[in-house]
Amino acid sequence: MKMDKAPVIITKDLEVSFLVQKHGLNSIKQYFFSFGGQKLFEKKNVLRGINLEIYQGECFGLLGKNGSGKSTLLRTMAGIIKPDKGHVEIRGRIAPLLALGVGLEPEMSGIENIKLCSAYMGISKKEIKESIQKIIEFSELGNDIHMQVKRYSSGMMARLAFSMVVTLDPEILVVDEALAVGDLGFQNKCLNRILELKNRGTTILYVSHNNDEIKKLCNRAAWIEEGKVKMIGQAQHVVDAYVKQFC
Repeated sequence: MKMDKAPVIITKDLEVSFLVQKHGLNSIKQYFFSFGGQKLFEKKNVLRGINLEIYQGECFGLLGKNGSGKSTLLRTMAGIIKPDKGHVEIRGRIAPLLALGVGLEPEMSGIENIKLCSAYMGISKKEIKESIQKIIEFSELGNDIHMQVKRYSSGMMARLAFSMVVTLDPEILVVDEALAVGDLGFQNKCLNRILELKNRGTTILYVSHNNDEIKKLCNRAAWIEEGKVKMIGQAQHVVDAYVKQFC
């Protein structure tokens, strides 16, 4: 499918691999030398030849089984993981909302994390000052915003992380299973905010195991299986094909 707008996320022949431990380590010596004539680690290809173009203003979904490579792909796009081969091109200010707590400094308070996250995103001090109260109100954390993040519950961390990212008006929003934690009321609030951003032209890359969410939010989607793109197209068609394998 060719879209009229320019691509803002481009991956070209993207490959990522990790070293996976094959045997238990009982000593430092085993870490440096082979054990029983075998290597202690083996190379696992997590992403294999990923080619994607995600266009300005679209909401693009990623679906697949656990371990298929979805989260690794998002982290590579966000610059957290360096690819072995290929490249990623991002055209715009990206705000990644990845696994719960990623990017939060546990020893710092919620409000200190807001300032830190804003600085990472290149937000000016004036914009940060104007946005802090909006973030606190959206998160519904109240006075807990002054408490160290390490004392937050998982739901509180989800509220803080999501509120920071969606309130700072990113050009590209990357969401990885971020709505799986928290109460139903806040989940609905977050979904509505994502829809608002979508309607305003924010590019959204969205990963979820909730197929109804993918259908509701996304224009297009890609099915990732064993590190490869198995199918790409209209979100509803891709989700239907993905679900059919389990029937």
